[in-house]
Amino acid sequence: MHSQWDWLWLGLLVISSVTAEIEDGGVLGADVEVEDFDEVSQQADVDKESSLGVVYRTPKPTGDVYFAETFDGVLTGWVLSEAKKEDTDDNIAKYDGRWEVEELKENTIPGDKGLVLKSAAKHHAISAMLTKAFIFDKKPLIVQYEVNFQGGIDCGGAYIKLLSSTDDLDLEFFFDKTPYTIMFGPDKCGEDYKLHFIIRHKNPKTGEYDEKHAKRPDVDLKKFYLDKKTHLYTLVLKPDDTFEMLIDQSVISKGSLLEDMIPPVNPPKEIDDPADKKPDDWDERQKIPDPNAVKPDDWDEDEPSKIEDLDAVKPEGWLDYEPQYVPDPSAKKPNDWDEEMDGEWEAPQVPNPKCATAPGCGLWVRPMKNNPKYKGKWKAPMIVNPNYQGIWSPRKIPNPDYFEDPHPFEMTPISAIGLELWSMTSDIYFDNFIICSEKEVADRWAADGWGLKKLVASANEPGMFSQLVTAAEDHPWLWVLYILTLALPVGLGVLFCWPAKKTDEDFDLKKPDMSTSFTKGEVKQRREELEDDEIDLEEEKENEDIGEDEDEIKYGEDVDDEENEDADGSQEEGDKSDKSGSEDEMTGADETASSGDGPPKSVRKRRVQKD
Repeated sequence: MHSQWDWLWLGLLVISSVTAEIEDGGVLGADVEVEDFDEVSQQADVDKESSLGVVYRTPKPTGDVYFAETFDGVLTGWVLSEAKKEDTDDNIAKYDGRWEVEELKENTIPGDKGLVLKSAAKHHAISAMLTKAFIFDKKPLIVQYEVNFQGGIDCGGAYIKLLSSTDDLDLEFFFDKTPYTIMFGPDKCGEDYKLHFIIRHKNPKTGEYDEKHAKRPDVDLKKFYLDKKTHLYTLVLKPDDTFEMLIDQSVISKGSLLEDMIPPVNPPKEIDDPADKKPDDWDERQKIPDPNAVKPDDWDEDEPSKIEDLDAVKPEGWLDYEPQYVPDPSAKKPNDWDEEMDGEWEAPQVPNPKCATAPGCGLWVRPMKNNPKYKGKWKAPMIVNPNYQGIWSPRKIPNPDYFEDPHPFEMTPISAIGLELWSMTSDIYFDNFIICSEKEVADRWAADGWGLKKLVASANEPGMFSQLVTAAEDHPWLWVLYILTLALPVGLGVLFCWPAKKTDEDFDLKKPDMSTSFTKGEVKQRREELEDDEIDLEEEKENEDIGEDEDEIKYGEDVDDEENEDADGSQEEGDKSDKSGSEDEMTGADETASSGDGPPKSVRKRRVQKD
């Protein structure tokens, strides 16, 4: 019984694990830190109601922000670029990609619109000024927006650029060379899935700007590009020179501007001396051939590595005079074949059909085998080089370009946001941009926008079976759990419902009670049979004792009388008693019948049985 309950608990654990995997399908396939997500959205003007009864309200920022855009109204403040991309063919150099403001194609929420990149294989550029410039001092920078690759993505990006505050910033001529301070967002080409975070750091000594890239996240980003769902991208940059990148409120990468950027923000203090050169006599060999080694006298370098196998025998049925290939008998010379121009026509060669059923065709040659005498070219064994000096490296000198920027967070201020993209796929959806300094403001903004999209997408999710199949495609090991989940109910049913094997104890309980198995009629009949047997035995005894005196005869008669009286008494007691005494009486009768000791012994046994 204990084993049955163990199986039941095991089944419940397996089912629970499968359910947990499905519920976690929307979470990243790695260990990530999940930020608190405030589901309470601020009340705003009611726009429209969806078919699911979800009322969309245009998000309103709840605190101090530097930029906020929902694209739900008229597209104001955004400027299309009229520039041309440098070092590119003229037919594709112009930023003539088309933008539209429209609703999502799937999981549509009436009234909720976004900015959509509509053209494939074209350059796109659009930008807008911030409400106020962001200065990197004591407040963190939080950048957040939504992206949906509605048609998937082949090659292209959906990143944004935070444009640097400069005197000559002109949004009408925004292009790839326009100075920016931060670039952040998804990018994909081929099977390379990226999430960019790039800063342009100013060298305090030279004044030049260098790009510094954050290390790649350890999370598989593929699902965010292919699931055709709206995802929330967030960058948090703090005054302590740390950063976090989040997707759907989950931290997928974090680090330090001083330690986790490539190349490092601060150059090394020392560098290799470019004027230093390796000496000609510098020995970098760890091992060398033993100069004292001598080739053995029996070492024959002329022996070949392969020799003919002299023990091989030509297989029976080998067709020595049949070629392996013969002209195709079904081939015909083309009608337009000109022998003067094309030469003499020959049928194409095909495998000889006779060789298909034979061991082989043509001239038989003995196969080759490894030569046991082959040793190859002799080489002296290697020994440790006594003159080894190690791997040479140039000496170090102070880096003339060294500088130390203790706070790379203090970057060039930003005053505009821009999208400068090339994509081979159209219908990339952008929505709900916000730039602020408070995480609570960004979370409430996300709850009113992306949170509503997530709710509608979840309500429109396919059935449980489709989710199970989709989850198994991402994690094939789930098929094992599915099979166990289906097999366990059947196994448990058989375990609990199948009749148990009968044990010896069960048979003992079902053995009939021999003391109660006879009726009164059967007892009476057996009593009469026993009495007849006793009479026959007495008569035989009397015949054997004819020569004895009358006292012995009288004694035998008295014994007979006593036996009859005992039999009558036993009969009366048997009629009154239950079935419990019949077995002992039968056993006693059998012993009496088989005895040959005479009347005294028989009487003695009868009396014992009666008692």
